[in-house]
Amino acid sequence: MNKLVSQKKALSVVALAGIVFAVVPVTPALADTTLQGSTSKSKYQQTTGLKGYFQRHPKVKSATVGAGVGAGVGAVTGLISGKGTMRGAAIGAGTGVGVGLVRSSKTLDSHPVVKDTATGTLLGAGLGLAASRGHGKGKKIAAATAVGAALGLGTGLLKDKF
Repeated sequence: MNKLVSQKKALSVVALAGIVFAVVPVTPALADTTLQGSTSKSKYQQTTGLKGYFQRHPKVKSATVGAGVGAGVGAVTGLISGKGTMRGAAIGAGTGVGVGLVRSSKTLDSHPVVKDTATGTLLGAGLGLAASRGHGKGKKIAAATAVGAALGLGTGLLKDKF
């Protein structure tokens, strides 16, 4: 009976990982604006406050959004696995910061397969950490990280073909 419950939890965590990986924005929709004549377009609008700060600091924005999404996903993972929502949210926020920074990296823009593999690896490691505690933790985290890396690599390769 205990093994069946453990298998159901593992299956739900893997399903959640697949859903999260599908929801993560693969490429940001960037619109190139072509201007003609004497019109000019500034890089940043004259906004103040939080919106202006995020416009001037895109890495901070990516890390903050990643932390918010990661905290939510980590909390749900902790709730499903029974390891605690706050613990899962904290681990998810840390993972989300990493994913947000990887997704916004200009260096990795020219290497989309590596970018997707790194994203999948981070997601797998974060979900593995949030869902496991106790005996055999290292093996579970390594397995979740390997599954995440495989999903990321597969997504990166298939995205290039289609």
